[in-house]
Amino acid sequence: MPALQEMKNIAAKADGNPTEVSASQHVTSIADQAATATKSTTTTANDTNTKPVFDKSKVTVIFVLGGPGVGKGTQCEKLVKDYGFVHLSGSSSSAGDLLRAEQARDGSEFGEMISRYIREGLIVPQEVTIKLLENAMRDALSKEPPVPANSPLREGWEGGRGRFLIDGFPRKMDQAITFDTQVCESTFILFFSCTEEVMLERLMERAKTSGREDDNKESIIKRFRTFTETSMPVVNYYREQNKVVEIDAKDTVEGVYSKVRVAVDKSLAEKLQ
Repeated sequence: MPALQEMKNIAAKADGNPTEVSASQHVTSIADQAATATKSTTTTANDTNTKPVFDKSKVTVIFVLGGPGVGKGTQCEKLVKDYGFVHLSGSSSSAGDLLRAEQARDGSEFGEMISRYIREGLIVPQEVTIKLLENAMRDALSKEPPVPANSPLREGWEGGRGRFLIDGFPRKMDQAITFDTQVCESTFILFFSCTEEVMLERLMERAKTSGREDDNKESIIKRFRTFTETSMPVVNYYREQNKVVEIDAKDTVEGVYSKVRVAVDKSLAEKLQ
């Protein structure tokens, strides 16, 4: 099935017909759709016959997790520059930004649905997010490596290899399991820990210039609760597999990055052996 038609089917299944949702039913409908979409993927995600699209021995995928405003994007920008990673949202740094880019894209089949989910502080159906991530990875691997021809970083993109940072994903357990089993098994997880007070202060400062519709105090508080309730179980799941590197994000940018580099250097050295 062509990728566009497949994504249309996903959107239709997950979101229904948005023109038929009345104002009084709006929030309840969105929540019900999210629950239904999540439930519909459980069997597929646990199918032992599923083979990931990408080979984990060649493709490095680092999940970057932490509460909103913890500084994930800043650290990812440094990793892109120093290690030749690809951000799956192009010029932006998170899975959330990937969704926002799709939301703003002319002719998007998902724009209205994504806008409503983000506005209500809910998680977009995983089928849409994962399909966008998979397509972006395939596109990056099919292009010229994102590093100069004479750069030593080229080694990370030769022979079918690739390096990806997925910032702000997975946000739920079913997303984690589905991505690992169907797209590519993650290499490890960078988890940035920080207090809500510090994160709120950072986000309110960012709101002055970001232009993001979810950069307001009400939405930020909702995002804190969502992260604690749905994403911390993901962190703990990977922690049990010894795949989590936890870093205190209250330190300076450079202080945090020095610890990040230790983890990344170790992982990439093992991958190239």
